[in-house]
Parts: sequence; C-alpha cells; structure tokens
Amino acid sequence: MELLTSNWWLFDEIGKYFLPEGSTRRWVMFGAILLGISSGVIGSFALLRKQSLLSDAMAHAALPGICLIYMLTGVKDPLLFLVGASITGLLGAIIVSEIPRHTRIKSDTAIGLVLSVFFAFGIVLLTVIQKNFGGNQAGLDAFLFGKAALLVRYDLYVIGTMCLLLIGITLLFYKEFKLLTFDRGFAITLGLPAKKLELCMTLLIVLAVMVGLQAVGVVLMVAMLIFPAAAARQWTDQLGRMIIIAAFVGGFAGVVGSFCSAIMSKVPTGPVMVVVCSTMLIFSMFFAPNRGLIPKWLRLRNNRQRIRRENILKSCYKTCEERENWKVIFTLKDFTTYFRFSNYATRQLLHYLVKKQRLVSFNGGWQLTPQGLDKAEQIIRKHRLWEVYLTEKMDIASDHVHRDAEDIEHALDDKTVQQLEEELQSPTQDPHGKSIPNVDFSRERKTT
Repeated sequence: MELLTSNWWLFDEIGKYFLPEGSTRRWVMFGAILLGISSGVIGSFALLRKQSLLSDAMAHAALPGICLIYMLTGVKDPLLFLVGASITGLLGAIIVSEIPRHTRIKSDTAIGLVLSVFFAFGIVLLTVIQKNFGGNQAGLDAFLFGKAALLVRYDLYVIGTMCLLLIGITLLFYKEFKLLTFDRGFAITLGLPAKKLELCMTLLIVLAVMVGLQAVGVVLMVAMLIFPAAAARQWTDQLGRMIIIAAFVGGFAGVVGSFCSAIMSKVPTGPVMVVVCSTMLIFSMFFAPNRGLIPKWLRLRNNRQRIRRENILKSCYKTCEERENWKVIFTLKDFTTYFRFSNYATRQLLHYLVKKQRLVSFNGGWQLTPQGLDKAEQIIRKHRLWEVYLTEKMDIASDHVHRDAEDIEHALDDKTVQQLEEELQSPTQDPHGKSIPNVDFSRERKTT
C-alpha cells in the first residue's frame, strides 16, 4: 500500500534510474537485460536442437556445485560460483547423454533422474550450509528463485562479461551452428567438426544457465531459455529473426523483472521475468500471424466459407448445365435442401456472393451473373480435369475419383491447372462423359 500513497509513484520509481543514487538500479537492470538477451539467443538453438529439458537438468545440477564451492572456500564469489556450477552442470549433461547409451533408460528418464538427484543433493548441502556456515548471510538461498536486487557491481561485471561472451561466440559461429542445427549430415560432408561444435553449443547452454542462476534462480532458469525462444518461434520461420525476437523478449523480461524486484523488496526477480516471458509466449501462441491459434482459426473459418461459396456456384452451374439454360433462378429452399445449411448461414453466403457480383437477386430468388458463371466454370474445370488425371495417369476407376476431385478442386491454382491440361493434352470430356469447360465454351455461353 505504500506504493499507492502517490498517484505518481510509478514515475517516481522510474525517475530514480536517472538519478545519481540510482546507479545500483541501473547496473542491476543492465545485467538483467544482458541475461535476458543471452538466454534468448542461446535458447533459440537449444529449442531447435531439442535440448530444452537438458538445460533444466543442468540448472538443477548446478546447485551442488555452488554449495560445494562455498563450503570449500567460504567466499561468496560469483566467479567461483560460476566455475562450480559449470562443473556440476556439465557433469549432469554428460551423465544425461551417457545413460541412454549404456542402459535401456531413455533420455527423458535420464533427465528426470539427473535433475532430481542433483537437486536433492544440492538442497541437502544448502541445508547444511544454512545451519553451520551462515548460508543466509552468504545469500545462497537466492540461487533458488533469484534475487537481482542482491547483486553487487562485481557480480554484474561477471554476469555482463559472460553474457557478452556468449552472444559474441554465437555470432562468431552463427553459420556453423545454423548448419549443424538443421542438417548435421550436410555439415559433416562439408568437413565441419560436428562433435566439437556440438560440444561448444552444449558448453554455451551450460554457461547461459549458470550465468542466470543468481538473478533468476535454479528452479526457473530453464524458463528463460525456453519461453523467449518458443515465443519467437511463433512469429517466424527464419533463424535470424527468431534469435532477434527471442533476444527482445528476454531483454524486455529483464527490464520488467529487475524493476519489480527493485520497487517491491519481497518480489524475487526470477518469477517476475518468467511471468513476463510466459505472458508473451501465451500472447504469441494466440495472436502470431502464421502460427497463432486465433489467426489459424480465422483462416480455417474463411477457407470453410470460401469452399461453401464455391460449392454454391458449382451447384448452380450444374443445374444450368443440365437444363441447358444459364438464366435459371434459384430459391432459398433450393440451397438449404441441397446443402442442408441453416437459413441464416445460407443467407449469409448468398449475401456475400451478391456483394461480390457472383449472384444477383431476381424475383425473390438468385441468378448467376456472368462473373459468377466464370467462377463456377473454373471450379468445374478443375474438378473434371482432376478426374481425368486420376483415371488416365493414376489408373483409378472412374467411380472412385469424384470424392478426391471434390476436395482438390478448391486447392488447385491456375498454374497447376495449366500443367494438367498440357499433360492431359487438353481433354474435352471427363470420365463420366461430361464436357470440360474451356475458353471457347465460355465465349459461346456468354453470347447465348
């Protein structure tokens, strides 16, 4: 409630970052931003290489290394902690990779074993330290959930240096990492040292995890590798863009996490950063243009409506063809009976076709316009050409091709139709003896 004593408290807190006494806040935020960016960059490769769960095992395996280093030295040195965490984290990664090779245990089970055993051992050591070595004063409990506000300038120097090193190495070997991620076999044929590069990528993941432990925590560090990359993956299929978006998501989470940790003393940095990343991931899963659930649903709905409209035009064309009269007037009952649509849905479809000048209202019914006849003719042409292709080229019986043609007629483009005509030598009839519309027929029909 203290934060609400002034309507301008938020601006006051932001303003402190620009004052001389806000230097600590600036350093903490800078470190969190670098951590988020490096996590997004490295996490992109970890996600694409399906090593996300491995990073979770590394994070939990780091806790014993931190505790052992403190028990041996009695010093809270982030560089020493980084060394100890990296050793046990790398050891955990090696064990995870070796267990499936020498036993019948699968990799996911091996990850669970390493994660639980190392983390349990770390909790035991942490309890011993808190009772006998003054662990709370040493701040080791901050490694569980992270606490950026406890970071001093030396800590940030170490974190910043390691983050810049991670980003620099990734940029330096970007082409090699990209090739190895998507086509390992081709990378080997080009003479690239695949095993060494894979070891380098694993080490980068280990370092990325270890660097973020003090700010984000053992429990949630894996989320900083997965969530920004997963969110970025929803927006693009290009690795370069994915890395940039993931870095932005991670950096933004660092800004929000460090700010909330600074103004609310009991709020740890790690959970806030993870909440921000998860929120952006959920937003991306729903609203990303290509992979988002809502755009997918809209595309599916629009495609379904398009197919229904095309089927209406096609049915009108067939009726006109059978009656040899291109001026047939159709009633609402004709459509609802044939397609079994509701009156409301049918009227919506007909309204759209009238709006697009495919149909015209006439004497309480609807009639095909010249534009509607052209569109219907294109659909019929695709349908019957595909039936000819299936019977002549695929040797399928004529009574088995109609349903396939019903589906494919809505997906064929003009280029494919032209290729079909060339390969089939411009057939004039389908397997059922019905004529295939062509340009000459279209001109003749328009004059009648």
